[in-house]
Amino acid sequence: MSFLFPLIIFLFLLFLASLRQVDQYERGVKFTMGRFSKMVNPGWRIVLPIFQSMRKVDLRLKAVDVPPQDAITKDNVSAKITAVIYYKIIDASKAVLEVEDVYYAVLQLAQTTMRNIVGEVTLDELLSQRTVISEKIEKIVDAATIGWGVEVTAAELKDINLPTDMVRTIAKQAEAERERRAVIINAEGEVIAAENLAKAANLLANAPGALHLRTLNSINDIASDQSNTVVFTVPLEILKAFTGFQK
Repeated sequence: MSFLFPLIIFLFLLFLASLRQVDQYERGVKFTMGRFSKMVNPGWRIVLPIFQSMRKVDLRLKAVDVPPQDAITKDNVSAKITAVIYYKIIDASKAVLEVEDVYYAVLQLAQTTMRNIVGEVTLDELLSQRTVISEKIEKIVDAATIGWGVEVTAAELKDINLPTDMVRTIAKQAEAERERRAVIINAEGEVIAAENLAKAANLLANAPGALHLRTLNSINDIASDQSNTVVFTVPLEILKAFTGFQK
């Protein structure tokens, strides 16, 4: 009896030391004598000391900030680019057995992939097709990491920083483009105005009495200001009428 109580205490302490808690957002990868034995679901689980070990893996969505990368576009323009990669672990056993550090591996792969993709596009494409380029980065990184038990859900280019002289050049180009469009719009407006004036002149010339009405309207508008001096010209139609009367 004297030995039973210490044995019970020892077994109880051994039981407490063997308990491991796996949270709802985690999965456990259990090893027995150094070999993978099974996956462990959330809850309290027994892991025998010395003989067994368990590594917990977080399955929540993670964001990887890709630090600024120096890249050169297809048209030899240097740019400093930052991005963010969103991924989550879908197979905890592969994330432990196939790669040493998932976060570091995804980060390094994202950096090299981003530089390679930027090198395949021109500066104009990089600035105007950010969504397309982000999708390419996402697909390439996702295809490479699926064997690690990782799923890449999104990739986004954050900032594209260009050299100062290139920024000034782009600003001048944009200003020149705005001026060119303004000249084209003004020219188109003048063409439309000339066409409308031509139509109005043809209408006044072909409609009997239209020119007289237009003249009277003009005189009425001018007469509203007493400081104006009106010089009235007799229309040719009236002169022709007098000529016919004399005959």
